[in-house]
Amino acid sequence: MHEPVLLTEAIEALAIRPDRTYVDGTFGRGGHSRAILERLGPQGRLIALDRDPEAEHAAKEIGDPRFTFFRTAFSALGSALGERKVQGMLFDLGVSSPQLDDPRRGFSFRADGPLDMRMDPTQGESAAQWLAMAEEKQIKEVVRNYGEERFAQQIAASIVAARRSAPIERTGQLANLVAKAVRTREPGQDPATRTFQALRIHVNRELEEVSVMLPRALEHLEVDGRLAVISFHSLEDRIVKRFMQQAARPEVPRRLPLRESEMPQPAVRIVGRAQRASAQEIRRNPRARSAILRVAARTAGTFQSNSRIEPGARWRN
Repeated sequence: MHEPVLLTEAIEALAIRPDRTYVDGTFGRGGHSRAILERLGPQGRLIALDRDPEAEHAAKEIGDPRFTFFRTAFSALGSALGERKVQGMLFDLGVSSPQLDDPRRGFSFRADGPLDMRMDPTQGESAAQWLAMAEEKQIKEVVRNYGEERFAQQIAASIVAARRSAPIERTGQLANLVAKAVRTREPGQDPATRTFQALRIHVNRELEEVSVMLPRALEHLEVDGRLAVISFHSLEDRIVKRFMQQAARPEVPRRLPLRESEMPQPAVRIVGRAQRASAQEIRRNPRARSAILRVAARTAGTFQSNSRIEPGARWRN
């Protein structure tokens, strides 16, 4: 069983109380869920979400009456929970290692496979379908904004030129095109890394999903409940960081003089500093090197959800 990144730190961040209810918003293959269940008592409950059908299959292997799985995106958290409040939520953002390691899913350039990249292959356009129809300007903006790729223009032009001869339907095709368009790259990084990240984020609307999920998560947290989020790249971490910082500031009406004792309570308090994987974990799992864990605890303060939603990116389709 693959061990999730920052497993010990994430479970400790939840400050689990054995008789309460928790949410694993990114079930994956169940590493975090199993660790949470180990700390729950007979009255404890765990609710897990994931939009990947293979995650649903893995969830069926957990024969625990305290465990409930919903096949849905975490942005639909409200529908899964209804009116229920929970004591803690954990979200391990981005693509999972099993998804990356399976060439059939099309997430990685390291092995040739169909250029799909959908977390739920039954919903929406695949990366290949989108690349077949998108305008060059759209491709450039996705690669630039979501991949932070300085050669976005050259990559977009190469894709558009290549598809005139044959559709781009395989990960190997795309990786080769990008390698020819990218003149330089950081040592140890494949030229296709940023482009594959950008397309995956776009196809799955990952940043929008995070922006919608965060305020909904706070709405369903009990007072003192913990929100723990693991990010793997700067775009999603920026959304999480800014959201928590904003929620940790009280909602003060403009131009209304208030004494310090009258100041409203913020919606959360930040718990500790952002945590990164240890050198030992990074040696064991190189994917951990970019992981960042941020934690906030719910307070009794009011929460204005409409003012908390952070834009997912500079550009949207």
